[in-house]
Amino acid sequence: MKIIFKIALGIIAAVGGFLDIGDLVFNTQAGALYRYDLLWAVALGTLGIGVYAEMAGRVAAVSKRPVFDVIRMRLGFGPGLVALIASALVNLLTVAAELGGLAIVLQLLFDAAFSLFVILAAIGLVVIVALLPFGGIERIFGYGGLLMLVFVATAIHQHPDWGAVAHGFIPSLSDSKLYLYFVVGVFAAALMPYEVHFYSSGAVEERWSEESLKENRVNAVVGYGLGGILACALVVVSGYLFHPLGIEPNNLGTVVLPSQGAFGETGLLLALGGMLFCVGGAAVDASFSASYNLAQFLGWEWGRYRGPEKAPRFTFSWLVFLALAVMIVLTGINPVEITEYSVIFAVVALPLTYLPILLIARDPSFMGRHVNGRFSAALGWFYFAVIVVLAIAAIPLLLATNGGGG
Repeated sequence: MKIIFKIALGIIAAVGGFLDIGDLVFNTQAGALYRYDLLWAVALGTLGIGVYAEMAGRVAAVSKRPVFDVIRMRLGFGPGLVALIASALVNLLTVAAELGGLAIVLQLLFDAAFSLFVILAAIGLVVIVALLPFGGIERIFGYGGLLMLVFVATAIHQHPDWGAVAHGFIPSLSDSKLYLYFVVGVFAAALMPYEVHFYSSGAVEERWSEESLKENRVNAVVGYGLGGILACALVVVSGYLFHPLGIEPNNLGTVVLPSQGAFGETGLLLALGGMLFCVGGAAVDASFSASYNLAQFLGWEWGRYRGPEKAPRFTFSWLVFLALAVMIVLTGINPVEITEYSVIFAVVALPLTYLPILLIARDPSFMGRHVNGRFSAALGWFYFAVIVVLAIAAIPLLLATNGGGG
């Protein structure tokens, strides 16, 4: 029973860190513009994050090395420093986007100034991190994030053409630059670098060992799989409601309208609550990831379990990243725009994140009998090839479509 409970909590924690503002923005816009045609890209991205999360967790459990420790060791100081700078910038933009998303959701729930909620959201995250243990932080956001299942219920309630929905899982490409831009965005939103940074560092925080490998596999498959189902539900409800009307949801307030239409005020509150926990969890994950990466690269003591006294530089850097993110949001830049840029720029940084994981996971001197099997290796290299292609195409597509504006 204890093992089942640990696995269940791990699955919930994985859900809480998977569905963030990037998924909310790109998946709902993709549904509104292309109905169900991009469901295949959501599924492809979900499988990809599951593959790499399992590898990163396995590497952390067996070698006791989190992702950025692996990056420094495999790439060396120079390329590792490039990876550190790139990931720090992406994480900073991601934290800013998540804080802005939190403020928008709070503004929808309560009537007050946006800037006030940005500051309150940051203070709230600091208080939660200060008061709760690492596992408690994961679980409170993970349990709360399950409120997002209201979007699955909404999709079922809408009675869409399930044949058309199923057809959306068949891969297709187009010569439309805007379509290709959303392929990149939807895929990248599922594989944000902070997810594996946080996941592997969390495995070390919780002192995973070889005995945790089964738990790791279940978390990667079921946890991220459930997150993928929620992401697909966003595409379906948006495609059903917004696509026929020609409405493009460009703010989080529009995203919740399908659930409100299906279940009234209850649906609205469930959707807003789920978004609050998912976006809040992602804000914690991304900000911690930024500090994890910096501390691991520079050889500082790090870890939430050590506390501020034993890891002062790690704690201070986390607060600095959070403060910088607050300053970015308070400039008045639309959080949705910050989200789009953070996701697209993250694509460029993905190869430097995932290549070292692949190299370590296949190295028997580190992994022993837990090296990648043929199937895992094939999937890993396939996704790495896809990531490299998208990394090359991301910035040109961003410029060609004016950031998805057409």
